[in-house]
Amino acid sequence: MVLIGRVIKPHGVRGEVVVDATTDDPEGRFAVGATLLGVQAGREEQLTVKTARPHQGRLLVRFEEIPGRNEAERHRGMKFYAEPVFEDEDFYDFELEGLRVVHNGTDIGEVTSIVRAPAHRLLEVTLDGGGRKVLIPLVEEIVPEVDLENSTVTITPPEGLLEL
Repeated sequence: MVLIGRVIKPHGVRGEVVVDATTDDPEGRFAVGATLLGVQAGREEQLTVKTARPHQGRLLVRFEEIPGRNEAERHRGMKFYAEPVFEDEDFYDFELEGLRVVHNGTDIGEVTSIVRAPAHRLLEVTLDGGGRKVLIPLVEEIVPEVDLENSTVTITPPEGLLEL
């Protein structure tokens, strides 16, 4: 199961909640009628999406099982999980973390985290020999190959990117 979002806080009095979606397909994952697995403090709950709409970079979602603000407040911090959906050339953040980074045939560092930027994801890479961190855009021109079997990411950065 992969994390697809979490409840930030209630919104209004009718049971709507603000959800920070951590999926690249929020419209599909939080579609009306979708049943989601919610986990909070070791407790699991199945919730059915009644409505969902974008709001200030997040989603406002109503669930069939949450009729009002008091119930919505009790769901603050709940995390939503779903089965992973794999397509060609798609990678989940957890799959990229820990991969070794190769440039011109030389191992130069390790992917330590993923930063989600408005345009695309960025690989946070800790370089060998000093631990300096750099951000590398996860775009085909700069990251032409991700080899999960060999735990490597091959990069072809433009001049100066690794010096920033």
